[in-house]
Amino acid sequence: MLQAIMMEPGKIKFNDVPVPEVKTDQIKIKIQRIGVCGSDIHVNHGKHPYTSYPVVQGHEISAEVVEIGSDVNHIKVGDKVTIQPQVVCGKCYPCTHGMYNDCEELKVMGFQTTGMASEYFVVDANKALALPQDMSWEQGAFIEPLAVAVHAVRRAGDMIGKKVLVLGGGPIGNLVSQTAKAMGAESVLISELSPYRLEVARKCGIGTINAQNEDLLDSIIKNFGEDRADCIFECIGISPTINQAINYARKGSTIVVVGVFADLSTVNMGYIQDHELSLLGSAMYREEDYVKAIELVNDRLIELDTLVTHRVKFRDYAEAYKIIDQQKDKAMKVIIEME
Repeated sequence: MLQAIMMEPGKIKFNDVPVPEVKTDQIKIKIQRIGVCGSDIHVNHGKHPYTSYPVVQGHEISAEVVEIGSDVNHIKVGDKVTIQPQVVCGKCYPCTHGMYNDCEELKVMGFQTTGMASEYFVVDANKALALPQDMSWEQGAFIEPLAVAVHAVRRAGDMIGKKVLVLGGGPIGNLVSQTAKAMGAESVLISELSPYRLEVARKCGIGTINAQNEDLLDSIIKNFGEDRADCIFECIGISPTINQAINYARKGSTIVVVGVFADLSTVNMGYIQDHELSLLGSAMYREEDYVKAIELVNDRLIELDTLVTHRVKFRDYAEAYKIIDQQKDKAMKVIIEME
């Protein structure tokens, strides 16, 4: 089978490698679509702190099951599936208390262990979730990033009737916004600098704040009233926006950190204490988040087609990164097509 290997930052090589044998508790899948995410981009630039080279990428996928092990009974040949890419120890405190996304020895396919950028992939069956047969391959590849959004929104608690501010209109910020709305938020706004991403947000039914031309605090009060936002999601991962979240939050409100911070950030902890802010981290997802993500897409509550800006053939994998580097904010989601 053909496998794409990133030999070093920015250099992808294709090798013909054997397809692994399927063990009794495993399945073999034929990869159909792969989504490129922000963390993949860090790997391409040599800036991911927990990834070494060579590495096989690919963790946002949809696939067809082509073989199952003798002990597998919840998945059958022909099923459409997506895969949870976490590899966990199963023994640490988080793993034994239902929080395996926080495993002390967490590895993720495509970063610390082999990803799915290959024609076929063999994986433990318990990592597979069946997709509705009428769900497109492209939609299936969105379930992983949507599960990130679902987990983040759930971290903030019940969304019914809430006013929600999302800082950052990239793919994850957009999906967090749509998820909050789908899960009952009364009003959702994205604050973003890019006019293109603001337009994408509006096409997805989300209100917007142009952070380049509008004062953020004034816009919050104008749209939400003096009580401001009930919950703020930071989806960029930089010091200026997490400090905006803290400084502009209403007393007693909730801030969820979704963005991945490459650099250390300094925040006003005294302000957090004095305002009784709940500052929560959100890391990856669990199976129940995947299940909810599939349900939201199946119920047509999430707009995904608008987020796909480019499609690239598997053999042109490196081109995906060139597009992202050149197009920047206009490359929302790049999809790798296997055929």
